[in-house]
Amino acid sequence: MHITGNVAPTAGNLQTRAPSASSAESALIRNNVDAARETALSALNNDRFRAMLEHISDPRASGALLAMGADSKKNAATDLGTALSRYAENSE
Repeated sequence: MHITGNVAPTAGNLQTRAPSASSAESALIRNNVDAARETALSALNNDRFRAMLEHISDPRASGALLAMGADSKKNAATDLGTALSRYAENSE
């Protein structure tokens, strides 16, 4: 999955949408929106992230994801040793 399209900042017209905000506030919001957009595009164009997203969105993976969840009989969190052991088993 490769995302392309118009990636021009859309926060430029923030002043017209929020006239009560100060210019410093508007600039901060505009910078945050632009940074979030750049981060999202970077993630979507990252091959490892794309592969992980495709893997977890596959309906066949839901069973494996549920198996990784906490045991319904216990409410205790999984300790680090158990988590590392399960990760090692699933990575083989």
